[in-house]
Amino acid sequence: MRSSAGQEAGVKRIDKYIIRGLLGRGGMGKVFKVEIPVISKIAALKYLDPNPFLIDLIGIDKIRDLFIAEAVTMARLKHPAIVDIWDFGETGGRPYYLFDLYSHNLGTVIGETYRTEMPSRPLPVEKAIEYTRQILSGLDCMHSVGIIHRDIKPFNILLTDQDSVKICDFGLSKLRGEVFEGPPGLKIGTPWYAAPEQENAPERADERADLYSVGVMLYRMTTGGLPTENRSDLRKWIAGPDMSWEFFFGRALDPTPAKRFQSAVEMNRALASLQEKWVLRKEKACRLSEGESSGTDPSISHRYPAFRRNPIKVRQRQAGVIFELDELWRPKHYIRNDFHSDAPGCIIDRNTGLLWQQKGSTHPMTWTQAREYIERLNRTHWAGYDTWRLPTMAELTTLLTAAPQSDNLCIEPIFDPEQKWLWSCDRQSFISAWYVSLEMGYVSWNDFSAYYHVKGVCDETFSTATKK
Repeated sequence: MRSSAGQEAGVKRIDKYIIRGLLGRGGMGKVFKVEIPVISKIAALKYLDPNPFLIDLIGIDKIRDLFIAEAVTMARLKHPAIVDIWDFGETGGRPYYLFDLYSHNLGTVIGETYRTEMPSRPLPVEKAIEYTRQILSGLDCMHSVGIIHRDIKPFNILLTDQDSVKICDFGLSKLRGEVFEGPPGLKIGTPWYAAPEQENAPERADERADLYSVGVMLYRMTTGGLPTENRSDLRKWIAGPDMSWEFFFGRALDPTPAKRFQSAVEMNRALASLQEKWVLRKEKACRLSEGESSGTDPSISHRYPAFRRNPIKVRQRQAGVIFELDELWRPKHYIRNDFHSDAPGCIIDRNTGLLWQQKGSTHPMTWTQAREYIERLNRTHWAGYDTWRLPTMAELTTLLTAAPQSDNLCIEPIFDPEQKWLWSCDRQSFISAWYVSLEMGYVSWNDFSAYYHVKGVCDETFSTATKK
């Protein structure tokens, strides 16, 4: 006998899909991690299960219509920056739809919380621009067929394993000219990101409201904060001498729609111009800084620490203390590395005594596959060593560096820049493990089924004695 969410022989299901965990919940429903039978592929499934408050506000029939309209809207769109719908169905009188599962979204990458006004982790400017240009391209596809998203924000921007964006959550979207019949005064969108006219009269918001939200999001990505009137943090991170960034944000965030960018194409074109100027400015700065010393950073430790080699289980509430992290999950102190080439494909850090694979795994893999990868390294005596291990968080955090600001952009990466996320051997629970973002310099955790790269590590002194 199955319930509306399905249950058979102790295995919980939604229709034919096996539930493997809850990913999140919103006003209209819950998003589950599910397994597709036979092929065992993991996917995401959104299931209609509305908040009782929302039912009282607009009624279950209207919620159901909105849920189905969201799936239909997503299915109509075909673009690399928009989530694809795989399947749609109904069980127990409630609809659901299936889509690809992604391990990251922009909100978690920048460290945004429910307290949106708190500082977040700024992205490298090149990365922020690239994400934004992809988002604008996706919005252009939507707007060209008359669809307005109305809830563009970091948590609605998923990131693929290839680090490209996917716009999701079309529950608040509408067709151009469509009138939403909701309670008077109902606000549509997310505070801080919603355009002024969208909060005051959501049924009259058009494509320019989405572009305002993109402007807020780009500002947050580049500065770690929300737009202010004087925008002093903008000058700290990216503003150049020609005021071009100030002019861009002044237009993108104008409270009057007619004074903003009038289309995603126009905004993307302006951002492309800024991107060219940024690259030229960075190249010039790097040429001028060649041979100069960057001085001493007081946050960098010169101590030779005693690194933990054995895996441990660390709950989220303990991680800040055990891993020595700040409020944005970055190391409180950084290690001064002394990297040198060792055996082919290996890098030795003489200050820590750790020997690393320079490239590591060719492709991202699950945590279980990561452990098997390390076993293969030892079986084959990769690079002449048989003491490779999956690194602990104590070891991985020695590779992290502070995010570069506008006056510190010329450091070439030692390791493969395509490997943005790396697994550790430390577990967060019996189904999840800790990882680091090598690019952004923070620590987080995810389910074993997530796909990250692997970089083997050895203790240099011990490995030299056992080198084959």
